[in-house]
Amino acid sequence: MATDDLRRLAETWLADDPDPAARDEIRELLARLPESAGELADRFAGPLTFGTAGLRGRLRAGPNGMNLSVVTRAAAGLIGWLAAQGGQGPLVIGYDARHGSQEFARQTARVATAAGREALLLPGPLPTPVLAYAVRALDAVAGVMVTASHNPPQDNGYKVYLGAQLGGPGGAGAQIVPPADAGIEAAIQAVGAVTEVPLGAPGTVLDDKILQGYVDSAAAVVPAGPRDLRVAYTPLHGVGGKVLAAAFARAGFAEPAVVAEQAEPDPEFPTVAFPNPEEPGAMDLLLDLASRVDADLAIANDPDADRCAVALPGDEPGTWRPLTGDELGILLADHLIRRGVSGTYATTIVSSTLLRALCTARDVPYAETLTGFKWIVRGAEKLAYGYEEALGYCVAPDLVRDKDGITAALMVAEMAAALKAEGKSLADRLDDLDLEFGVHRTGQLSVRVEDLTEISRAMALVRTGPPATLLGDEVTGVEDRLPDADVLTLRTSRARVVIRPSGTEPKLKAYLEVVEPVAQGDLAAARLRAEAALTRGLRPEIATALGLD
Repeated sequence: MATDDLRRLAETWLADDPDPAARDEIRELLARLPESAGELADRFAGPLTFGTAGLRGRLRAGPNGMNLSVVTRAAAGLIGWLAAQGGQGPLVIGYDARHGSQEFARQTARVATAAGREALLLPGPLPTPVLAYAVRALDAVAGVMVTASHNPPQDNGYKVYLGAQLGGPGGAGAQIVPPADAGIEAAIQAVGAVTEVPLGAPGTVLDDKILQGYVDSAAAVVPAGPRDLRVAYTPLHGVGGKVLAAAFARAGFAEPAVVAEQAEPDPEFPTVAFPNPEEPGAMDLLLDLASRVDADLAIANDPDADRCAVALPGDEPGTWRPLTGDELGILLADHLIRRGVSGTYATTIVSSTLLRALCTARDVPYAETLTGFKWIVRGAEKLAYGYEEALGYCVAPDLVRDKDGITAALMVAEMAAALKAEGKSLADRLDDLDLEFGVHRTGQLSVRVEDLTEISRAMALVRTGPPATLLGDEVTGVEDRLPDADVLTLRTSRARVVIRPSGTEPKLKAYLEVVEPVAQGDLAAARLRAEAALTRGLRPEIATALGLD
């Protein structure tokens, strides 16, 4: 884009930006032209698009960033769309402890009240599951959660949930799905000048009753039983710490030992390179603490506490084994089935096939959906449980119609305590499942890109020339979900690969699974064969098929 065109765009934006700090940002970039042309071009490459994950982007001035101007437009568009749909009831608003979150939440409330809509703000920075619970508990028309979940500290986001009136039975308190996202995006684009968006009263800050209601309901998810368990925990600098501690106490568990350096919310996430418990090194301080206190279980939430990661003691003293999302997902499903919880058990097309095998063997309904909890919670009329491999678990759909890292942590603790009382462990239960169904080893090939055309090129390459064999076995199934979804699945007699672009990051992801039978009860040998097939066989073969080797 020509420098003069960039200058005109920036000056037009500057005249309509309500935030003095953001205006200073743009002025500084204008003053450095033409040196700053690349930065300005990126900020004005286009607006953040309101998709099924809402908004998410870097905190910075300009249309291609999260800032007060963009949030004001989003709030005005959302509230206008709710009115056009005839939605009745209050808008409930939550926020985490990231930079800008409280300001964005308060601005949303002021836009709502100016439009005649009651705005209810949660009483402080709280986990995303509390907002999802509040939408249902308060019979709200919709909910907004200001969070970027486990993204880097320079990001923020804006997630929208619908109440029962507009979301329907399966979508009551769930994240939006099409066509609502397109309707809200169109309403946002129709908003005029930001400086002309009316702002009203600050809304009503709810008291702690809504939080206490969530804590009491979360604790009730786990029945009475053994509670002898030592837990080490980290909220990873996020907002889950106090809520999880209250829920554990209410359920009768001892207070977890908490990583002191990560106990309080900190938007800079100073002790981790990336505030996601899936990332290498993110749980190091937790596992150090777990060893020091001789814990039975190590639990981590991500910063907005909608995800849950778990590690078990290893075979050698002082060592720990983090569970994959699939391993924890199947443990929770098996536990609920053993407890007799009826309904459909759901997961996504990229999660392990073991849940399907388990449900078939136990004669319980199973459903498979596209990736994302917005689809999982709509996967069945009577949902008993849902999980996705990215550490997301919904163990109480009637309480929170979304992934919930607090109730998942409670249920893992309840399961571990019950097994400990029998002289067993979660590792023993995994052994039982592997012996019964074979070793289902899962992993990922994930490639972050700077140029998004690299993703489309790789997808086109594997579509036009899918591999004929994988691990020496014939590829017997190739399923392409275009145009409904940009997903390609390859299957053999003992392997499955699902390839898709990430929906929230500039990444191409291939989800890999190998199933290895257990011969003559030799579980250790089967696991070694499965790991070798996954890492030394399937992963490089898929890298080659994608043109990444």
